[in-house]
Amino acid sequence: MVPRWLLVLPVLLLALAFQAILRAPPPKLCGSAGGPPVTSPRIKLRDGRYLAYREDGVQRDKARYKIITVHAFDSTKDLPPPVSKELVEELGIYLLAFDRAGYGESDPNPGRNVKSEALDIEELADQLELGQKFHVLGVSMGGYSIWGCLQYIPHRLAGAALVVPVINYWWPSFPAELSRQAFKKMVVPEQRTLWIAHNAPYLLYLWMTQKWLPSSAAAMHHPEIFSKHDVEVIQKMMAMPRFIENKSRQQGVYESIHRDLLVAFGNWEFDPMNITNPFPTNEGAVHIWQGYEDRLVLVELQRYISKKLQWVQYHEVPEGGHMFMLVDGWTDKIIKTLLVGEEASPM
Repeated sequence: MVPRWLLVLPVLLLALAFQAILRAPPPKLCGSAGGPPVTSPRIKLRDGRYLAYREDGVQRDKARYKIITVHAFDSTKDLPPPVSKELVEELGIYLLAFDRAGYGESDPNPGRNVKSEALDIEELADQLELGQKFHVLGVSMGGYSIWGCLQYIPHRLAGAALVVPVINYWWPSFPAELSRQAFKKMVVPEQRTLWIAHNAPYLLYLWMTQKWLPSSAAAMHHPEIFSKHDVEVIQKMMAMPRFIENKSRQQGVYESIHRDLLVAFGNWEFDPMNITNPFPTNEGAVHIWQGYEDRLVLVELQRYISKKLQWVQYHEVPEGGHMFMLVDGWTDKIIKTLLVGEEASPM
């Protein structure tokens, strides 16, 4: 008779092989042997991780307004919103950008979630002594960090702006049919990717690295995700002489862009549409900015959120795509509205 262990061995070997395929390789930590160099200032967080940051604008101790900006998917602190020097000096603005966990030069956080992002922001503000209150501005995928701030550290906020903020199609407050119809409007590869991130997260690394079928359209910068206005924005940016190397994935794709997908489209601990107004006496404001032609974050869902949260000031840019804030002075308009309440004119 064949020994039982010989029957079990092939199953075990197959299981180990499958596990190896599903498991992402360990990240290459900045400053470690064989890892990227550390070139930016960093703080050490309570849990031992390092968080890299970048300071712009007026000096911190002379600023009238302090804004922490949160970068988008597949980006870093070194690609901050293009605010003009004139506005910075006029209003006395200090800008603090940071690499979210796993991006750029910040250590990965295997336990990253919406709450941990908000707490990273709070600890960064405290270690750099920004004071009791500060403004926050998140772009695209950075929007979930701002929802986290509104949920977990509202008492620290002087105001908040969410620009084309990412939307989780599985937030409970969405009517099922509305969410389903919006989901179907995305390009098919993106539908598949978000479905896996939400329903089968253990398969995401395999899905994102396989070569047989297109995976995330956003990660691959697929042309179908860009509106006509987005294409014009890209052309204007390519004509600019300044070039900044994108180091978003330098520690590995799993703890940067893959982890972003898992957090943004996984199960949240709260529903943003149940958040209460953090500024009941109008001492601050929350703004959502949305491009009507955006193909990544769909306008109908953003409109529904703004109707549920009537204390949010909703701004819709008629011809704007996902990248509208990068040109035509829109960053200045968004920041000025956030800080002093001046309404920006439409495109």
